[in-house]
Amino acid sequence: MAKRKKRLGDRWDGYRLRGLDPVHVMMPYIFGRRTANEAVLGETFDLTEVDKFLAKKNANNPEFKYTWFHFFTAAIAKTIYLRPKMNYFIAGGHYYERDSIQVAFNVKRQFTDDAEEAMAKFVLDPEGGSPIDQVNSYVHKVVTTVRGTTTKMGVDGALKALSYLPRPIWRFLAWCLRKMEYYGIYPKGLAADDPTYSSAYLTNLGSIKMNADYHHLFDCGTISFFVTIGEVKKIPYFHEDGTFDMRNSIKMGLTIDERIADGYYFAKTLRLVRKFFQNPELLDLPAAEPVDID
Repeated sequence: MAKRKKRLGDRWDGYRLRGLDPVHVMMPYIFGRRTANEAVLGETFDLTEVDKFLAKKNANNPEFKYTWFHFFTAAIAKTIYLRPKMNYFIAGGHYYERDSIQVAFNVKRQFTDDAEEAMAKFVLDPEGGSPIDQVNSYVHKVVTTVRGTTTKMGVDGALKALSYLPRPIWRFLAWCLRKMEYYGIYPKGLAADDPTYSSAYLTNLGSIKMNADYHHLFDCGTISFFVTIGEVKKIPYFHEDGTFDMRNSIKMGLTIDERIADGYYFAKTLRLVRKFFQNPELLDLPAAEPVDID
């Protein structure tokens, strides 16, 4: 994503969209908060080609294995790059385009009931080569850091320090932060690792043997796009002659702020996601490489 010079009215994390039609100008004021404008999409994807692709990537025994999660993260990041309205957000009653592509997710320090989670945020480099290689490298670094230390990271450390304050101070601080967000002056240091300041938030429920078709958006932050990933299961795919194959499949749920685009735009975006599942090798190409979906 090419960086542009910020103008008066832009935010530290995005460019204000100007010249919108009157309906979109009025939407943030008439339609209410982000959580009142959720569009929910869901689809089950065949993982046959993805499995082949990952097996090929892992054939040379890389230091850190490529996984389904790496594929999903890269696919969502490139989808947002190629479908720029998916990177729009509404804040303070105005529309903005985020100035980078950031995909947030949580990392468990250990798979135990009491283990804490750390927040991570992958930032796509459009000129940095293969999106899936970028994700693999980033996740490797994060997992090594998070699971190799007990030190709080980023916003986790700040929240831990603030958690000891009395409730009245917490309420006052929350009010201040909401006002700062409205006027576009939210502290960058807090937003850097805050998943609600991202292009998309991925929750990999399948990794903990759970399934869910939907996760709500947040009224805090600026995030307009939430992705839930379910558990991989074998399901039948039928042929015209009545025979069928059992194939690895996965269900993804997409929750989107419907004010940022129309249904046709969302439908074409989902078509692009499907194309990555059918042709995963597209994620080995540079992020900026266009993909034909027409």
